[in-house]
This record gives sequence, structure tokens and C-alpha cells, in this order.
Amino acid sequence: MGPIRADADASLSLPRLYALRAGYLFFAVGLVVTKWPLLIGHDLAWPLFEGIETSILVAFSLLALLGLRYPVRMLPVLLLECLWKLIWVTAVALPLWSAGRIDEATGQVLFACLWVLVIVAVIPWRFVLSHYVTAPGDRWRPDQIADPPRPPAPAATRRDVPIT
Repeated sequence: MGPIRADADASLSLPRLYALRAGYLFFAVGLVVTKWPLLIGHDLAWPLFEGIETSILVAFSLLALLGLRYPVRMLPVLLLECLWKLIWVTAVALPLWSAGRIDEATGQVLFACLWVLVIVAVIPWRFVLSHYVTAPGDRWRPDQIADPPRPPAPAATRRDVPIT
């Protein structure tokens, strides 16, 4: 039996950690299946943006695999995945949809972005709020003290010395 862990994941239940791991697995497998073949089998005349996008998404898949081992520590990876898709849907897809101008390629990306709902479902949002949004931030200046100062210990008095 290993040592008792007193770190951040102690506040999440084991089923919650397994749900997070399932989210990382879903995320990683999806990218491994769709993006790794592009990276491994590309030709030398690869378009610049396609190479950048594929490289970033393969890196995401590796971080998601790391999330299987460290589900709490890797939460920012899942948050980034949710945020970029939310921003893209809001800034790109919704205006095109409201104007009736979504083409086939944009529709495919929009459909792929909707799979992020699986990730949204497994993220422990109360934990994210309490540990990333409302928790005090790390210090900014070297003159700030990490722990509040403690009052000095009282000096020993003559009464403390046993009488013989």
C-alpha cells in the first residue's frame, strides 16, 4: 500500500478521477486515430498550416495520455481544449451559421468541435472554480511572504526551571 496522498486530487473522489481519465482517454484516442496517421504518413510538400495544426494536436494527444496518470495536474489541457473550441464556435461558426453561410468544411469542423461536450461532462467544474478561479494566486514579488509571520516564542522564565 502506497503513502497517503495529501495533494489536490485528494479532494476528488475516485469515481470522479476515473471519469476524468475516461475523458483523457477519449480525447487521446480521437487524436491518435485522426492525427497521428497524418503526421507519420505525410509527404514532403506539406502545407504550412496543416503541419502546424497536426503537430499541435499530436502534442495534445501526448499530454492527454499523460492525463491518464495525472488527471488533476493535467486539467489545464482539458480546459484549453474546451476554451479554444468554445471560442472558435462563438467567433467563427455561429456568425457563419446565423448568416446561412456555413460551407461543408466549416460544418465538419463544427461537428468535430461538438465532441468536446464529452470533455465538458467529465471536468470537475467546482474543483476548477475553487482551485483555478477563486483560490489565491501565486505571489508576484520576491518581497511578499508566502506564510504569515509568526509571533516570537516566549522566552523561558525562572518559573519554568524546576526547583531542587
